[in-house]
Amino acid sequence: MLVSLATAPARPDRDNEDFASVTADTMILLDGAGTPAGSESGCMHGVAWFARQLGAQFLAESAKEPRRPLSLCLSHAIRCVRDSHKDTCDLAHPGTPSSTVVAVRLDADCAEYLVLADSVLLLDVIDGDPVVLTDDREAMVGRPHRVAMDVLPGGSPEHEKAHREYVETLRKYRNSDGGFWVAASDPLAADHALTGSMPQKSLQAVALLSDGASRLADRFHLTDWAGILRILRQQTPQELIRQVRAAEHADPRGERWPRGKTYDDATAVYAVMDV
Repeated sequence: MLVSLATAPARPDRDNEDFASVTADTMILLDGAGTPAGSESGCMHGVAWFARQLGAQFLAESAKEPRRPLSLCLSHAIRCVRDSHKDTCDLAHPGTPSSTVVAVRLDADCAEYLVLADSVLLLDVIDGDPVVLTDDREAMVGRPHRVAMDVLPGGSPEHEKAHREYVETLRKYRNSDGGFWVAASDPLAADHALTGSMPQKSLQAVALLSDGASRLADRFHLTDWAGILRILRQQTPQELIRQVRAAEHADPRGERWPRGKTYDDATAVYAVMDV
C-alpha cells in the first residue's frame, strides 16, 4: 500500500480542525465541526484539540484489537475522550465539540470501513464506477434552515451572523433520532455510522476526504468523483486542495457557490493497494 496525504487549514492564522493519520493497515480522517465566532461550546479545549484527541484514541483502539469492529473501537474512543475532559468542560452543552469520522482498516482479505457524518470515503473499484460513501443527513436536515444564509454575500457581517444562527439551529438536531449523528460526547453515535467491508482484491485505491476537499465535486461541481480520483491518482492530494482553493478564491462572496464557510479546512488521504 502506498499512501499520500495532504491537509491545509482554511486560513493560515487559524487552527486546522481536521485530523488524519495512517498506520500500516489503518487510515482515519476526522473533520472537526468548527464553532463560529460568538458561539459557545462549553469546552475549554476547542474543536482542534477534540479532533486530535479522538483521532489518536480511535487509532489506538483500532490497533489494540484488530478484530473488534470499527464502530466499537470508535465508541470506546468517544467514551475515553469524554472521560478525559468531563471534569473541566460542560459536555452537555449543545455546542460541545464534535467531528466527522472516516476510517478504513485492512486485513489479509478485506477493507473494513466506517463513515460517520458528512466526510467522504471513495472506493476506487477495479473495472467499476467509484463507490461513494457519505452520510448526508446533516445536509438534508439543514437545507430548509440555510436559505437566509445562502442569499447573503460571504464574508459580510450579515452572512457571519446567519451562519452562526444556522449552526446553532442545527445543534438541536445533532445526535438525535430524526436528525443526524456525529462523534461528540455520546458513544452511541458510533452505532449510527455507515459500516461495511469490501474484498481488497476488488479495490485499486481508496480516498478519505474532509468536506473541505470533497467540495470540488459535491458543492462546486467542477468535477465528479471519478475526476477526484483521477486528480489523486495522476497528481497528488496537494493538487486537489490547490484546485479547491483556486475555486474558493474565485468566488469569495459565495455568489456562484453559496456556502457557510468561504474557505474550509481541507484534507485528503489517498491509498493505492498492492504496491
